[in-house]
Amino acid sequence: MQWVLFTDRDCGLLSSIFEENGVEKICVYIERPVEGGFIDATCILPDYIRQNNGFSDEEIKEFQDILEKGSLVIYKFARQGVF
Repeated sequence: MQWVLFTDRDCGLLSSIFEENGVEKICVYIERPVEGGFIDATCILPDYIRQNNGFSDEEIKEFQDILEKGSLVIYKFARQGVF
């Protein structure tokens, strides 16, 4: 697993590629520190956001956009063992 910076205040943890029902997938966990803890969202590429615990709808749309536009690069680097 590898930590990456998504925005100036949000971090993400990316898993290695795993296979589920014949489909290659990557788990992406996004979190932001807030007073008293964290808010987070989890998605499984290529399905995108699966669980949201505290982000606004607008923030989730922003993450969705980042993941959609970057999914090919995320998979490429994961296959090369960069993550």
